[in-house]
This record gives sequence, C-alpha cells and structure tokens, in this order.
Amino acid sequence: MPKMKELEHLIAKTEIGRRDFMGRAAALGVSTALATSMWSTSAKAAMGKRGGKLRQALTGGGTGDVLDPAQTLDSYMQNISFGQLRNCLTEIGADGQLGGELAESWEASAKADSWTFKLRKGVEFHNGKSLEAQDIIETFHHHMGEDSKSAAAGITKAIKEVKADDKHTVTFNLDGGSADFPFLVSDYHLCVFPAGGKDFTQGTGGYSLVNFEPGVRTLTKRNPNYWKENAAYFDEVESLFIADVNARTNALKTDQVDVIASPDAKTVNLLKRDPNVQILKTDGNKQICLPMDTRVAPYDNNDVRLALKYAIDREQWLKTILNGNGALGNDHPIGPANVYRNTGLAQRQYDPDKAKFHLKKAGMSNLKVKFQVADTAYGGAVDSGALYRETASKCGIDMEIVREPNDGYWSNVWMKKPFVASYWGGRPTEDWIFSQVYSSGADWNESFWEHEKFNKILIEARAELNADKRRGMYYEMQEIVHNEGGSVIPLFSSYMHALSTKIQLPDQVAGNWEFDGEKNAERWWFK
Repeated sequence: MPKMKELEHLIAKTEIGRRDFMGRAAALGVSTALATSMWSTSAKAAMGKRGGKLRQALTGGGTGDVLDPAQTLDSYMQNISFGQLRNCLTEIGADGQLGGELAESWEASAKADSWTFKLRKGVEFHNGKSLEAQDIIETFHHHMGEDSKSAAAGITKAIKEVKADDKHTVTFNLDGGSADFPFLVSDYHLCVFPAGGKDFTQGTGGYSLVNFEPGVRTLTKRNPNYWKENAAYFDEVESLFIADVNARTNALKTDQVDVIASPDAKTVNLLKRDPNVQILKTDGNKQICLPMDTRVAPYDNNDVRLALKYAIDREQWLKTILNGNGALGNDHPIGPANVYRNTGLAQRQYDPDKAKFHLKKAGMSNLKVKFQVADTAYGGAVDSGALYRETASKCGIDMEIVREPNDGYWSNVWMKKPFVASYWGGRPTEDWIFSQVYSSGADWNESFWEHEKFNKILIEARAELNADKRRGMYYEMQEIVHNEGGSVIPLFSSYMHALSTKIQLPDQVAGNWEFDGEKNAERWWFK
C-alpha cells in the first residue's frame, strides 16, 4: 500500500514523465504491467488539458527589453525568456526543491570546487538542433570574463573553466568550493541558447517565439517537440506589458486577458467577489528594497543610513501598502523561506529618537534627500513614498518624493540615482542573494556597498559543507548587512495575482517568483 501511494503521488507531479515513473515503479518492486496500467489511467487524468491562447498582463517590462538572457532586468522578460523560450541546467520545483531540467544528474568533487552535469538526451532547440555540451559551454561563456555585462556575472565569476567531457557531459571547475552551485545554475539569466552565433530567439523551452515587441507585446506558440512530457498546455501565449494597475484590472474584468500580475492590494477583496475571478497568493522571499548609493554623500555615512532605516514605519507599510499580504523586513535580504534566516536579530522598529540620534552622530541636525520611485518597482511604490516622507519628517528628515516614469525605470533610474525604490525576487539560497547583490564588485550590487569582512565570510561560507558552521557564518553576515548595509528593506511581499476562473492551477504553486516561479505558461491550463 505505501508503494501504491508513493506512485500515485509521483503521477500527480506534473513534471514527471512516463520513463521516470516506470523507472521509479521498478525500483519499488511494482510489476511493469501494474505500473503501465496506473500510468495510462491515473496519469492521463492528472494531465492538463491542451489548447487555447493564454493572455497575460505583466509588469516589469520596457521598450529597452531585449531577448539576450544576460540582459534580463525584470519580471516581464523573465517570464518570456526563462518561463517560455528556454530551460536551465536545473530548476526550482513548485515544492521549492532543486531538480534537473536540461541536466538529468550532477555530482561534485570532494571539495565541491568541481561539478559535473550529465545532460538529457533527445532535447531539441526550436530550430531542430540537438542539445549538446557545446551549447552549455557557449551559454556560460556569454556571461563570463572581465568585460562581461551579464547580470549573472556575480555567479559566473567563480567559474574558472567549463569543459565538455563528451557530447552530453559538462564539467565546471571553480575557483573555490561552492556547495550551492547546482542551485545557482538555475538562475534565469543562465537559460541555454544554441551554440554558434548567439541566436537569442532560440531555446529548448515549451514555446517558440512568433513576435516580440519590446515593452508592448510578445507572442509565442507551443513547441510540438517539447521534451517535457506533461507540460506547456496552451497553443499560444500572448504576454502584454501593462504598467497601470487599473488598466490591468479592467482588462481582466472585461475578458481581454486571462491573468494579471500585482492587482491593487486595496481592491483584492472586491475582485474576490467577482464570480469570474480567482485570486492567487504565493509567499516566498520577494522583498521591497530601498537602496542608497553608498559611494556618495550623504549615503556614504552609515549613521545617515541608520537614520533612514529608523525613519520608516514598517507596520504601517505592511498594513497600508500590502494590505497585510507579507511580512516585516529587517534590513537584510534573507527571507522567511530561506534555511539560514537569523531570527535572533531584534526587529528594527520606527523610532524617531534613534533616527535623530544617528543624524547627530553624523554631524547633522536635519537631512534633506530625494527618493526616486515608480510603481514598476513594486505595487504601491509611489504611495509608500508618501508614507515614508510623512514619518521621516518627524525624524528631522525632509524627503522629496520624485515620481519617475515606469518605462525605462530599470535602465535610467535604478542604479543611476542615489536613493531609489527596488525589489528582489526569491533566491533560494543565502549565497545566491548575497553574491549577486551584496558582494564586492557584483554587477547588481545596487547600493555599491563594500565591506571587507562580509566579503571574506561570504567566500568561506560558500565552500563550507558543514551546515552548523554555515549557519553561523550566514547569521553573522545578516547582522553585518542589518547594521551597516546600504539598503532599507522594510518588507517581504507576497506575490499576488488575479486570474480568470477558466484557468486551472496545479495542486502546488511555486512561490520563488511570481506566476508560479515564472513557469505558469508551462504549468497551468484551461479547464
């Protein structure tokens, strides 16, 4: 009986194929005849229904968007490039666990400074080319090197060499141990394109490209040769960039789209009353961030940064901006879904006296700053700026809120202006978010923060295979960022979606990114 239950559970997992299921059944001692019968009856019932055109209204796009995965900046292109067109070596499943995607297995050297991946056979790109090791090598070389402009350079800089052992085996030699390396290669920038010319229109994903209008619309169609047996159910996917939340909501209510990102938190309860709308909420490590450029005055002074951290009313933001759909942040990026979160750190609260104390330590009786915001940074960003200005004024801080255009915000404002609104989605490991956003020289170190001790511990923790020792290291790093980092991190935000009741969701929906880990085109279907 336990064996049967285990097999039934496997069938219910949309990512398992017939071959894997039959192999698992044999390992459990179940006869081939019985396993075949179970697959043919139960698996077909568990499969989604094929057909139809999914119409989705996304945020986080812009006219500067490109198909090069190294230059993906926000959620719109993440959904297109990573969720529809391409695959990575590994992927984070809906249950938050790491699994193989283009790699079927991997193993590490004793010191975890070398990792070997076995590739799946029979995988094809949209143009019919078979996946081989050289495709992996050229994909990773695209992100590597001194002159790399890739947003994944913070991950790939640890790679000394990528080599092919044979057509379907790739080995990565690193400059030090990395216990999390198989997680890191699931990064959405590292999705694989074919060797021989950097054709970014091509991939191995469930959908192939039909039309791409940056900042406006993308159309894809189902890949009939997709290697995943039970995935990518829609015939077509139309993805629209609609920055205005009211326009997105109206499009859903008038049946112009089937699903929208980030409905207004204030109207979610009203949407719930619509019999044609369902609300999907997922929790992960998405965080609201307010980075300060620590290279320039006054943000180069840590007491000024601490004053701004004490000048924000996090409870008010949680209630007003997120309508309670989230959790308090504590000025470090390790969230409630991470393994090594330091829950022993005292929660920073709104405290005008402490804010004034730190201003005085910085030699100031008052402070005047500009805070640049746009709602594409996170839902309610402009409203949150008004709340921040109000509470900061009681701390001796005169904060001017500058509303920036949504289009071009990530290329013209973020990491260009000294104090801005930002967000980060859920990285599943501590090393990943620390390496990509907080380490010295990382391309996405949005506060340009430098801390010698932090960087030293980061390298040591990456190579440490003892879980207890790693925990202690990550706890210390969180404390350093909490006390000295260059970003105010007031909240962890739930991902909110509104969608037509015509859409069928799987039993488990991922929370590492919005839209089911940005894999909704692959994992959802029409009823």
